[in-house]
Amino acid sequence: MTDTSRPDDAFHVFDTTLRDGAQREGINLTVSDKLAIARHLDEFGVGFIEGGWPGANPRDTEFFARAREEVDFRHAKLVAFGATRRAGGSAADDPQVKALLDSGADVITLVAKAHDRHVELALRTTLDENLEMVRDTVAHLVAAGRRVFVDCEHFFDGYRANPAYAKAVVRTAAEAGADVVVLCDTNGGMLPAQIHAVISTVLADTGARLGIHAQDDTGCAVANTLAAVDAGATHVQCTANGYGERVGNANLFPVVAALEIKYGKRVLPEGRLREMTRISHAIAEVVNLTPSTHQPYVGVSAFAHKAGLHASAIKVDPDLYQHIDPEQVGNTMRMLVSDMAGRASVELKGKELGIDLGGDRELVGRVVERVKERELRGYTYEAADASFELLLRAEAGTLPVYFEVDSWRAITEDRPDGSHANEATVKLTAKGETIHAAGEGNGPVNALDRALRAGLERIYPELAKIGLVDYKVRILEGRSGTDSTTRVLISTSDGRAEWSTVGVADNVIAASWQALADAYTYGLLRAGVEPA
Repeated sequence: MTDTSRPDDAFHVFDTTLRDGAQREGINLTVSDKLAIARHLDEFGVGFIEGGWPGANPRDTEFFARAREEVDFRHAKLVAFGATRRAGGSAADDPQVKALLDSGADVITLVAKAHDRHVELALRTTLDENLEMVRDTVAHLVAAGRRVFVDCEHFFDGYRANPAYAKAVVRTAAEAGADVVVLCDTNGGMLPAQIHAVISTVLADTGARLGIHAQDDTGCAVANTLAAVDAGATHVQCTANGYGERVGNANLFPVVAALEIKYGKRVLPEGRLREMTRISHAIAEVVNLTPSTHQPYVGVSAFAHKAGLHASAIKVDPDLYQHIDPEQVGNTMRMLVSDMAGRASVELKGKELGIDLGGDRELVGRVVERVKERELRGYTYEAADASFELLLRAEAGTLPVYFEVDSWRAITEDRPDGSHANEATVKLTAKGETIHAAGEGNGPVNALDRALRAGLERIYPELAKIGLVDYKVRILEGRSGTDSTTRVLISTSDGRAEWSTVGVADNVIAASWQALADAYTYGLLRAGVEPA
């Protein structure tokens, strides 16, 4: 039976956050980070997720192995990235090509040289041998049952230098069986009119199905991507929030929004566009970068209006100063003199979590005000769904109380030999029993975690299945130095799913304790445990 909720294969949205986006300075993704981002991207509804280069480094090899077992892809196909075989060899004997097959990915992207000078100077081979490397590798992978896309690296610079050869690479890839040949503006120096002209000519001269991969060095990556679509490209490669090397890549979110809203192209499953703002911010939290407040469509300031002429017009008709309804992309309009509450967002999120708030306006209002008050203090719920659900249930009076904390303490001892001892004690009440517990760890937070476990696992044995998988700290107000506010995000797993919790305090240990307590409370709630 055909799944009519998904776009067909006529147009591809291809995300390369986990490979090209990860090359941004300041981003260093763990395997758990990559799995979390993959889940977000699949939930958003992109067609293809490029996971990395298996065989090139252990982290990417592990990612593909774990993704097959741990991620249930509902919308996207996982893509492995690699290069054409080496000069003078054969694809069948190339270990890097074998690693691509061993990754288990159904789709493979091959990077190929399309610039004659790169062939001669970087690959140190002949132009004819480079064409044979493309032909042999594509044909070998297709014969092995893989779908193949070919990224023509430095295509536009190569086309300017030697258009006949650049087009020969495209023809060779297509004739060997590549489904899509992607023209890459690797140096990011092109402008929209130039992109349109080249795509139009190459499409007419080769007949190949073409895609576009645009870097943002001129600030035109999104515009260049859309210009390529105007010229006939049917495959766009982007990264979440525009992450990437140097100044970044074409930003997935404005590209998708333009295609869906401005062009009327259906490139996402139905209803997914409304999740765009949430997905953008959640991915930003995973990579531990502050979401851009002024990012098109998804920034918190994208639909914010100050007092004066704009505000007066907005009161009459919001469309007078907004190019779209922000709810289309999951964002909200804000009047900066009288901040408008996001009731609809809370109701939709509640419904997603299985909590119907539609009939209780007073409850929704309380939740909105609670969220606004806490976000002002530094909390974020974009990447901490578990903490938000706990807040929601607490306001609704449906949150079970599994334990109450009387006190906790963490001590770090600096010893004369340079070593450190970290100890923690907690005093809490659970099921009417007062519990004192202690723990030691390789840091004060780890010691607190062990003390909490020691105190609760006897009463709640389900906690034995729950473990922390990631821990992030952000200083929210650096101007205050060591007196700054700290936000901690913790990811926890029960082996079947992961959830994130948040804590904010004036020191990292107190913030961590909040996130830890939420993590275990949510884990018990998720397991269906009765508190008494």
